[in-house]
Amino acid sequence: MTQELEMRITELETRQAFQDDTLQALNDVVVEQGRVIERLQMQVAELIKRYEEVVGQYGDAGEEAPPPHY
Repeated sequence: MTQELEMRITELETRQAFQDDTLQALNDVVVEQGRVIERLQMQVAELIKRYEEVVGQYGDAGEEAPPPHY
């Protein structure tokens, strides 16, 4: 092989190594974001459940009688 060809192959191998590292870092971020989204979805579901319990106990604000001065 010529020296020029060896340099090109080395350059391509170096780029591939950096791209592999970048892909792994991006994958780690995506996995962590998936965990965060799942945790947030569970929290929202819990808040909705609590809200429905409170509404059930105290009634919906729209169902309240108008104040006496009406």
